[in-house]
Parts: sequence; structure tokens; C-alpha cells
Amino acid sequence: MRAVIAGPDDGELGRALEAEGVELTGVNGVASRPALEDAAITEADLFVLTDVGQATAIAVAKDVNPDVRVVVYDEQSIPEFARSQADLIVDPNLLDANAVAEELTA
Repeated sequence: MRAVIAGPDDGELGRALEAEGVELTGVNGVASRPALEDAAITEADLFVLTDVGQATAIAVAKDVNPDVRVVVYDEQSIPEFARSQADLIVDPNLLDANAVAEELTA
């Protein structure tokens, strides 16, 4: 399984996914179309967003790879325009990274 993660990984979901055997690529800075393409979003199974301030990246990721599953892992509420494109929205205060990673890779 391959994943692209965008945003700070304060909740350590990236580390937890790697521990489950996921090949992880990070996006440095803004998750723009070129940055997502450089991170191989076209081949990713998962797009993990940890900064809802970059919620527009969800539409970009889905445009580039319509089959990618989108996971939002942030304490903040995701904007309404992006909510319908996310497959899973998790507050790190409610479910820890290890539990999320186990569910995503099960």
C-alpha cells in the first residue's frame, strides 16, 4: 500500500502507517498539484491530510487519482466543501494514530 501525507504529522499517523508496512511519501509545504504529483499521488492508495487549512488539496488529489482514499487526521473541522470528498475524517484526540493505521491497512 502506498500513501501520500500532506501537513505536519504531529499525531504521528505517518509513523504508524509505516509501521504497518505502508510506503509513505510526504509533501513539503503546500500540497499543490505539482507537489502532489511529485509525491506520486497518481500511484497512491491513500491521501492523508493533517492540516485542514490545505483542504483544497483533497479535490486536487481526487482529480489526479479518482481512486485514492482520502483520510483527514486533524483536530480542526474540515470545511464543508471538502467534507464530501473525504473517505474518513478523524480527530486525533478521539482515536490514536496506531488505531487509525491498523484500520486503514486491515
